Amino acid sequence: MCQGLPLSCLSKLGNISVVKNVGTSPAGAAVEWAADEPGPARQGAAPSAGDGRTRQLVARTVLEQGPVTAAGIAERLGLSPAAVRRHLDALVADGEAWIRESSSRGRRGRGRPAKLFLLTESGRARFGHAYDDLAVSALRFLAEQSGEQAIRSFAERRMAALVEHHRDALAASGSVAERAQVLADALTREGYAASARTVGSGEQLCQHHCPVAHVAADFPQLCEAETEAFAEVLGTHVQRLATIANGDAACTTHVPHARSEDRTASRAETDPNAVASGAVSRSPDRQDTAPSPHGGEPV
Repeated sequence: MCQGLPLSCLSKLGNISVVKNVGTSPAGAAVEWAADEPGPARQGAAPSAGDGRTRQLVARTVLEQGPVTAAGIAERLGLSPAAVRRHLDALVADGEAWIRESSSRGRRGRGRPAKLFLLTESGRARFGHAYDDLAVSALRFLAEQSGEQAIRSFAERRMAALVEHHRDALAASGSVAERAQVLADALTREGYAASARTVGSGEQLCQHHCPVAHVAADFPQLCEAETEAFAEVLGTHVQRLATIANGDAACTTHVPHARSEDRTASRAETDPNAVASGAVSRSPDRQDTAPSPHGGEPV
């Protein structure tokens, strides 16, 4: 290695448009990276802001030029191929890019095929999308052409399809608390990040994320159809307390215990033999006392 990098050594860095730094890899091999790169990352170190900006530039080049080689990206951005490959490897590891081998081996026909990089759907998401705006425009057009009832029918059909996938699991549940938890698990699998817990005289169902919140802000029929679907599958009246579409932190629904108990009792009255055979069991939430019709103490 030349001391002080005299002119005779500078030529080894290559005739490129950016200055390069020279260092060693953890294995001891000499490596180089562009001056605007942070250099080889130390194990456990968080990426710098400059690292993130360069990675975004690399990803955008793959988006606009892909399928493209690391050398092609390096030439376009004025970076070293080693620096570009480091960012490409990170994008592939994160599932944001994938590799396709070139069908051509070059003009000499020798060596390994070049690796071509393309973005995955996850990688494309870096650059945003207008799906919500498209959905809002489509529903507005539907309302103009067919009226508000068409929007409601669409919302009801959408929720019916979502609930149908989980109807068997919900039907096999016993108490309201069990049904609420099964519904929360089902909603989580659909992307709603839902939870259920006992609060006072009922269950509180919370959806901490809403994939259609932006659309529901313009079309509350989506929230209304969802609430009705919850009441149907839970077998009891429910009350919507808050929605993300309305600016709240979560979509919150109250599921009372009392209505479920009345439903169980009603089944027993219509089929007395069901209790004897065990087809209808007492809800664990049911108490031996009943509220006074005058609002006083239980009798």
